[in-house]
Amino acid sequence: MPLAYPQRASIPRPALPDTLVLAAVALLLLAGAAGRVPALAVVALAGAASCALAGARLSWLTAVPPPIPAPVPTRSRAARRRAAPPRRVAVLLDAAVVTAGLTAAVLPLAEPGQRSAVVVSGLAASAALFVAGLPPVARRPRPSARVRLRGAVDATAAGLGLVLAGWLLLPRDPLDPRVRFAVAVALGGLALAVLTVLTGPHRRTGAARCRGGAALTLSGLVVLAALQTGTAPERAALVSVPPLVGGVLLTAAGARRATRPEPDPPAPPTRVWPRAVVPAAAAVAAVGWQLRDGGPPDLTAVLLALALAPPLVLRDLLRADGPAQPTSPGDPPAGHRPADPDRSGAPVDRPALLRALAALRNAPAPAGALLVVDLDGPGPDGHQGREDVLAEVLRRARAVVGPRDLLADVTATGFAVVTEVGPVLAYALGTRLLAALTEPYPTAGGSLRLRAGIGLAEIGNGGPEDVLRQADLARRRAVQLGRDRVEWYDAYLEEQLVRRLDLERELPGAVARGELDLVYQPVLDLADRQPVGTEALLRWRSPVLGTVLPAEFLPVAEDLDVVGELGCWVLDRACRQLAAWSTGSRQLWMAVNVTVRELASPDFVPRTAAVLDAYGLSPDRLVVEVAEPRVGAELPTVVARLAGLRSLGVRTALDDFRAEHASLAQLRRLPIDLLKVGPQLVDPADPQRPLIDVVVNVGDRLGLDIVAEELESASLLDGARRAGCRYGQGFALARPATAERVEAYFEEFPSASR
Repeated sequence: MPLAYPQRASIPRPALPDTLVLAAVALLLLAGAAGRVPALAVVALAGAASCALAGARLSWLTAVPPPIPAPVPTRSRAARRRAAPPRRVAVLLDAAVVTAGLTAAVLPLAEPGQRSAVVVSGLAASAALFVAGLPPVARRPRPSARVRLRGAVDATAAGLGLVLAGWLLLPRDPLDPRVRFAVAVALGGLALAVLTVLTGPHRRTGAARCRGGAALTLSGLVVLAALQTGTAPERAALVSVPPLVGGVLLTAAGARRATRPEPDPPAPPTRVWPRAVVPAAAAVAAVGWQLRDGGPPDLTAVLLALALAPPLVLRDLLRADGPAQPTSPGDPPAGHRPADPDRSGAPVDRPALLRALAALRNAPAPAGALLVVDLDGPGPDGHQGREDVLAEVLRRARAVVGPRDLLADVTATGFAVVTEVGPVLAYALGTRLLAALTEPYPTAGGSLRLRAGIGLAEIGNGGPEDVLRQADLARRRAVQLGRDRVEWYDAYLEEQLVRRLDLERELPGAVARGELDLVYQPVLDLADRQPVGTEALLRWRSPVLGTVLPAEFLPVAEDLDVVGELGCWVLDRACRQLAAWSTGSRQLWMAVNVTVRELASPDFVPRTAAVLDAYGLSPDRLVVEVAEPRVGAELPTVVARLAGLRSLGVRTALDDFRAEHASLAQLRRLPIDLLKVGPQLVDPADPQRPLIDVVVNVGDRLGLDIVAEELESASLLDGARRAGCRYGQGFALARPATAERVEAYFEEFPSASR
């Protein structure tokens, strides 16, 4: 225990906890917003209570005996300030906090015309006391000129975004434009100061907290002064309460830590993402608020928005080829590039890659990105041929990446690239790698082409392992989407990939576990509203994932090659249910959806005939539907299979008809009986409405019955009937339901027979 603080343990703590003051302030704000308490009274009471608590804490700090002064080797002003005793810091900060509280407390007592002068005077006095009393932050090694310029550009971009947000959020009519702009600049500067000290490497120190608290307190007073200069509603003054209360309490907490004899905790890395995200989010929210009010953008807002572009571009340019500065004795020295330590140019291994990522992340201005490249394609014959292609891949990659970029061998089918450039330039690097790596490779037997998928993750998104995992997830997404693309990692992408992995894990064996189910949606004749058939809709009732719709799991089933197993189950279950319903005079048809891959199977037609024979069904009671958007690629095979089904007597339908020129042209080739159109064609308010007349006319000439689906409103239902559609289905007619409910629905139509 240092001798300078022999009574530290005996300093009493304040009797009133922060939580009680904050709860009281919250209740006052609610009362003021509801009009129960005058707004200026809320400002006075909240400011007085919080400043009294903060002032009491700072006063207790002044009771600490002064430390034994240490010899100061220099007599400069900066050195004397760094050696200032804690008592002086506490006294000046106490005076600043009390001045801010008195300013808020006396505001309701002043005449309306004098309130602006009262707040401005209190603001000036508080600012002077804060500047004189703030404890100094520990000095850091002076960074290079490039790093200082990069920091200035980052601060300019963030400051302009905050100034734009302040300009748009401040009331327009009651404030003079010059006053409004000055207030916006002041608020933007103070907000930038808060953001800087609370995200910098010294944010855990008491000095940084004092600075953040001082900036918040002054922000509240600036807002309060601005609202007193015009004709703003009195209730608007409540906006100044949160920064004022939070600022004085944060100042007191920071002063308590700053005056402790214990050393400050180790400096953590700078948090880069709040400095980029918070100003941008504030500006976007402010623009949205102005658009919500319907106000046109003014010239000042447009100029501020245009001024944001140069710093953003310059920031990425400065990060390109910028040296990473050391932040600890273990970091690489200034000017060291995270490149290949092997002079031969061979890619480094995973540990070296992780060290390079850690060095970039711990830099004073962290920047950079990781790209993970996956290559796929037919391999050349022979070991020597594979080695030659691999050597050519590395040669092309080195020709594209920068001299300071790092190549790493971390995957079995590709490599990774660590670059110091910003995300936009890193994405451009990824596109250049795609172009270079997908060019044909000469081999002994001719040439081959590789396909590439690249995942990109930013360095500041987490630790080295996290960044590598994120880039690999983005790579997997690029592979799933067909390769030859660069995918950027984000949180939504990770959710999609995790969901995809869950589907791939749970879908195999779903049939054997009895997790599949069918629901049925009746199809009605639009002329007399009598049911003529149903459509079987597949549902996957997974105990792990819940109910999953076909649009989500069928693409996974095709990738896993289990779509045939699912199709067999659906056809069997639908025909069994149709046989149960086809008793007495009720003769309905059942529509079953099949994929083009199922339809292309050579045994699809005989398998369908076997199922119909097994349940004793007439073939014309079964309708096989195939989606029109996926027919084009396999048109000859689809035509052959549909013709085979019609030879059995099975009816066929074309689903999701788009009514485009190519779609209309291929109708003559497709052996179908039913044509299903979407609601957009029958919507009276849709500009495509005249197309339904063309479709109906073509259908009449080809002998097709038109089915309007997804009829979910009375207007769509009436539009389909007027357009000449014979059948319809949708929520406006009947919702999909279990077999038991649909059977009960059919009982209401005893004469249903088609």
